[in-house]
Amino acid sequence: MKKIQTTVHFEQLENSDKRITIHQGGTRSGKTYNILIWFILMLLQQENKVFTVARKTLPSLKTSAFRDFIEILDERLGMFDPSCLNKTELTYKLGSNLVEFISLDSPQKVRGRKRNYLFINEANEITREDWLQLSLRTTDKVVLDYNPSDEFHFIYDDIKTRDDCDFYRTTYLDNINNLPIATVREIERLKADPNLWAIYGRGEIGMSGTTIFRNWEMIDDYDAIESREEIYGLDFGYNDPTAMVKVKILDREIPEIYIKQCLCKTHMTSHEITDSCKEILGGAYSKIYGDCARPEIIEDMRRAGLNIYPSVKGKNSVKDSIDFLKKHKLFIDKSSYDLIKEMRMYKWKVHSDERVLEEPVDLNNHLIDALRYAAYKKVIPFGVAIIG
Repeated sequence: MKKIQTTVHFEQLENSDKRITIHQGGTRSGKTYNILIWFILMLLQQENKVFTVARKTLPSLKTSAFRDFIEILDERLGMFDPSCLNKTELTYKLGSNLVEFISLDSPQKVRGRKRNYLFINEANEITREDWLQLSLRTTDKVVLDYNPSDEFHFIYDDIKTRDDCDFYRTTYLDNINNLPIATVREIERLKADPNLWAIYGRGEIGMSGTTIFRNWEMIDDYDAIESREEIYGLDFGYNDPTAMVKVKILDREIPEIYIKQCLCKTHMTSHEITDSCKEILGGAYSKIYGDCARPEIIEDMRRAGLNIYPSVKGKNSVKDSIDFLKKHKLFIDKSSYDLIKEMRMYKWKVHSDERVLEEPVDLNNHLIDALRYAAYKKVIPFGVAIIG
């Protein structure tokens, strides 16, 4: 076996005794390559183990981790054996151990396998369900790597914070001895864009270019804000949640909108929605602006004594109301957990050619829709509003 040069990633894995190890890093920091080296050398000292390398899609898996694995065996260790490789199944027999490469674009691939060791390459591509199914079927060690290009991700909140997880952050400087000067210069040109430099240069969490709302912050106490009027927005659902917010609009140099989540609950009947709204308002006759797609519920609520009005749909309604909200400073009560989560996850659609479209992904938006109904309809005169 040839001698092989490693970087700090290898040492980090050697020193980690936790079940999970996360490697967050900038571009060309050597994460994937050294993680694979560590697993290969570890497997050479063991027998009858299963090691799974996973990535979201098959094309990206083949051109990254799989290609690196073969290169390490062939060019770095000098021990590649073509007879051990099954190109159809993307498996390799390393002694008595099985190394398998799987993509996560099919639920059967995720749920149908058990393993001793797992490496999730570019883990910020996977969903929480992917993680759950993979981790439940792994008995020993799990390693994740990724560029932190997502501003918000469940990895940051749910995995990185676990007491059985070690976290490491690296940059291209940790791999600089293995990089051509031209590559280093190209990376350092990213300094011209602070967001790209944070993600790919420093290996820090950046702000996604597709995140819609960036003009908001959390406040401690919505109820402490004084306003002449308080209005409500209501989005109806059943399997999706029925969502309600209360809103105060302050007319300042840059107008401010203060928001608090009131309701976010699934499987509510029209009577339950009405009763909940009455309880939330506490006898006040405040205006409620509701989704006009459910006129029968709006009529029931009006007959029950609630001061509710329908939104008015129109061309470009969603985009126009989003633009309206983006022109304000938004302040969200810190107790509004579901709304804060929606604000973090609400993104523009991306075309297959990677163009960002001026159309939001129709997910994670129930409380945001309620906010649009309330804030925009309040400001735009009746008969002119184009809320969707």
